[in-house]
Amino acid sequence: MNEMTTISAEQAIRRDLAAAYRLVALHGWDDLIFTHISARVPGPEHHFLINPYGYMFDEITASSLVKVGMDGFPVDGGDALVNPAGFTIHSAVHEAREDAGCVMHLHTPDGTAVATSREGLQPLNQTAQLVIADLAYHEYEGVALDHDERPRLQQDLGGHNLMLLRNHGTLTVGRSVAEAFLRMYFLERACTMQVRTRILGHDDYPTQTSVIEKNAALSQGAGMQSVANHLVWPALLRKLDRIDPGYRN
Repeated sequence: MNEMTTISAEQAIRRDLAAAYRLVALHGWDDLIFTHISARVPGPEHHFLINPYGYMFDEITASSLVKVGMDGFPVDGGDALVNPAGFTIHSAVHEAREDAGCVMHLHTPDGTAVATSREGLQPLNQTAQLVIADLAYHEYEGVALDHDERPRLQQDLGGHNLMLLRNHGTLTVGRSVAEAFLRMYFLERACTMQVRTRILGHDDYPTQTSVIEKNAALSQGAGMQSVANHLVWPALLRKLDRIDPGYRN
């Protein structure tokens, strides 16, 4: 890959990552200046882009994203701040997973509620059944400031692409920003559906095991990746361009 192609690829990733921040804010998934989304840039160095600490998600632009190395410092030598807990979590995944093009981590009320529930996510509905086979869990160790936690996070995630961080929140991984976002959409929606189902206080209507397995298989193939990259993400960008196009700057 020549230098110009590399620069173009990084610009495209910056655009998509900035869009993801704006879309998280639009969906009400943000947590003031906390939580984070990262995207790896081309090259063998495992450099990745992440939000500058102190910015609201609806302020993030393609040019404001900070490129950091695996030491946690900005690659360009600038003085931008990066959330230290965010660096711990995201560097762990980008270090261990060559396929981790994007990592999303949120603290939503419903996602955190299910992560805090002993039962975790259950296959109560179609949406949950699409993600549950690809879901991992990680025990809570406090605010993620200790880099010694990274090997345990890596081990717990393994080859899965979705994770509930116990007593903490949700996390998804994708080869692209589009894939990580769609997985997060399904995971967060499944958590909300479970919270609402539990509020009803009635017995759950059962789904046959064969149906659960059939739905789980749908999310494991290339079809879901194609839907994310070629159908859902272009539609989301069109929507964002209509209502909040500043992310491209």
